[in-house]
Amino acid sequence: MEAHSYFSDRQRKNWRLLFWITIFAMSVLSPLSVHAHPSPNSILLLDVSSRQVVLEAHIPLPELALVLGDEIQKTPEVLTERFSSPLRAYLTEHIHAYVDKNHPWQVSIKQMRMDKGKYVDSNIPYWEVAVQFVLLPNPGEGTRSFTLQYDAVMHQVMNHVAFISIRSDWEAGIIHADTTKDVSVIGWNLSDNSIPPLDVNLDAGSWWKGIASMIMLGMQHIKEGTDHLLFLLTLLLSAPLTVKYHRWSNYGGLRYSVFNLLKVVTAFTIGHSLTLLVGALGWTRIPSQPVEVLIAFSILISAVHAFRPIFAGKEIYIAAGFGLIHGLAFASILTDLNLDTEQMAWSILGFNMGIELMQIFVIAMTMPWLIVLSRSAHYGIVRRGGAGFAIVASLAWIFERVSGTSTFISVIIEKFAGHAMYGIGLLAVISLVVHFLSRPKVNVV
Repeated sequence: MEAHSYFSDRQRKNWRLLFWITIFAMSVLSPLSVHAHPSPNSILLLDVSSRQVVLEAHIPLPELALVLGDEIQKTPEVLTERFSSPLRAYLTEHIHAYVDKNHPWQVSIKQMRMDKGKYVDSNIPYWEVAVQFVLLPNPGEGTRSFTLQYDAVMHQVMNHVAFISIRSDWEAGIIHADTTKDVSVIGWNLSDNSIPPLDVNLDAGSWWKGIASMIMLGMQHIKEGTDHLLFLLTLLLSAPLTVKYHRWSNYGGLRYSVFNLLKVVTAFTIGHSLTLLVGALGWTRIPSQPVEVLIAFSILISAVHAFRPIFAGKEIYIAAGFGLIHGLAFASILTDLNLDTEQMAWSILGFNMGIELMQIFVIAMTMPWLIVLSRSAHYGIVRRGGAGFAIVASLAWIFERVSGTSTFISVIIEKFAGHAMYGIGLLAVISLVVHFLSRPKVNVV
């Protein structure tokens, strides 16, 4: 009996020693392990409109494999096709939304695709599943206050969390990445051993905020859209000039210049407005790459025309035709907002207003100086210099958009595009200097 008691005490001491050694090892090694390879977490992005909420979840594949098995990590690029049905069933089982828990919202999956994320510490890429859920409230319920219950992956992986942000909320004026609003985090609450749902309570919005934000987005897009501006400005280089013997000739007068300007700008506006409407409403879908290549090609054609008139008197058709192409690029911005039909209609109007306001501003800042310069014999240098710059830029963009490889030329252009106002100031100074130097001298007796 004593021997048995002695053996038990000794065994307990050994177990106690082993326990503290294990704790010490964990305290030393765990930070190293976490620092070397922290687990990636899920990202939930909400697009809120008046009639639905679109939730886009980015779920790291290594974490999802802890729940569904390592089999899903084989050929990850086609995972959403190979495991479409079980993946959809699993994901819809772990997301719910409601105002009244007894009457949950309808949840469906709009699309699934594979993306790549990166570990924050090592920048090593990993695959992730990107899923778009559509959450439809019940009749009489709004989208500005509801409860979101989400526990994909984390219901089995306790250290996994989901970070939630409002990516777009039209009525609150949140419509692009610069205004994204962080909401909260969903994860385990260790005090009661549960994953609590998230109460989403958004500030009161208005239609005016939505429209105003779309006007600002349109202005911002033109301000930052170097290729769109360069196309328009390249067309305007020849607007004040007449054509003689298939070559650009002299200044045609103020009335002639303004009339040509209005024709070109109006045609471009009609063109991009039509395809903005068609594209934003989803009536046509064209991949972004050919659209971007055609935009660069439109600059190239306009630049060649600025060197020598290849479609003199037909600028209106060229502006309208290429305006159709530019409008498709504008439309892609709106389709990413996941708006309902009514909000989309107002967004098209507001976005187009913003585009026109910024175009008018740019034209008002540049065209007077081009008209002043075009009255001098030195305008040919400015016109050919501007056209040459546009040709180089367009060729660089065409190469970049076809090959997917950035060029040093496009990098330089984008860098200097942020200082466009200095360019306009330089144009004004050159115009004034040329104007005063070209004035006939008056001899005073």
